[in-house]
Amino acid sequence: MIARMVILAALAGMLASYVAEAHPRPETLAAFDHYVAQAEARIQQEESSPDSFLSMTWSRTSEREARLRRGEMLVERYGVTPRAAPGGLIHDWQGITFIPNATIARVVSLLQDYQHLRRYYRPEVLASQLLSRKGDDFHVSMRLRQHRMVTVVLDTEYDVHYGRLDAFHQYSFARSTRIVEIVNAGERDEHSLAQGQDHGFLWRLNTYWRFLQAPDGVFVQCEAISLSRDVPAGLGWLIGALVENIPRESLHFTLCATRDAALAE
Repeated sequence: MIARMVILAALAGMLASYVAEAHPRPETLAAFDHYVAQAEARIQQEESSPDSFLSMTWSRTSEREARLRRGEMLVERYGVTPRAAPGGLIHDWQGITFIPNATIARVVSLLQDYQHLRRYYRPEVLASQLLSRKGDDFHVSMRLRQHRMVTVVLDTEYDVHYGRLDAFHQYSFARSTRIVEIVNAGERDEHSLAQGQDHGFLWRLNTYWRFLQAPDGVFVQCEAISLSRDVPAGLGWLIGALVENIPRESLHFTLCATRDAALAE
C-alpha cells in the first residue's frame, strides 16, 4: 500500500509539471472549428425530423431502449476520436439516459437554473451564474473542477441557445467562449493562468442536448465536443488515458446528475 502511494505521488508530480508550451495555436483552433462546423451540420440535420432526432443507434423496440429504461447510462465515443489536430486533440462523446415520469419542461428548467447548478452538479460545478438572457439565448459562467491525480479548476463562459422541433422534441446547445485555468482556487492567492501557462486539459467545450418526450418519461441525449492539448512524446503512458478519459467520465457524470436531480423532484 505504501509503495502504491509513493508511485501515485510521483505520477501526480509528473502530471503537475505537464505544462510546457500548452497553448492552442491558430491552426489548432481552426481544426476544431472545422470539426465543429461539420458536427453541427450533422446535428441540425438529425434534429430536423422526429425519426432521426436521437442520433445514437436505437429504436422503440431495441435492446438498447430496454437498457435505458432499466436505468443504464449509454456513453459512447462518436466516430474516430480523439482526433489529432495540430498541437491538440478533439474529443467527441455522446451519451443518453432515460428519466422516468419526467417532462421536458422539468428537465429544461433544471438545466436553465444557472444560478444554482452547483446544487445539482457538484463537485464538478463549483459555482455558476447567469450573466445575461435574451429570450431563448443565455450567456452563463461556470467554475468547473476536475480531479484526476491532480485537481484542475477552470473558469468558463458559454453562449447557450434553446430551441424545439415540436412540443415532444426540444434541444439546446452551448458553445464555450472563455476557458481559463485557476490556481489555488478559493485561497487568498487564487489567480488565473495566462494562455500558454495552463495544463491544456480543456481549451474548448461545446455541448449539444436533445430531449424527447415519451408517454412515461424523457430521453435525454448529450453530445460533448471538446479540445485539449496533445500528449507530449514520452508521456503517453501517463497522460494519454487521462486526457482521453476525462471527457467520457465528465459526460457520464453530467447525465447521471441530471437524471438524479430530475428524479428528486
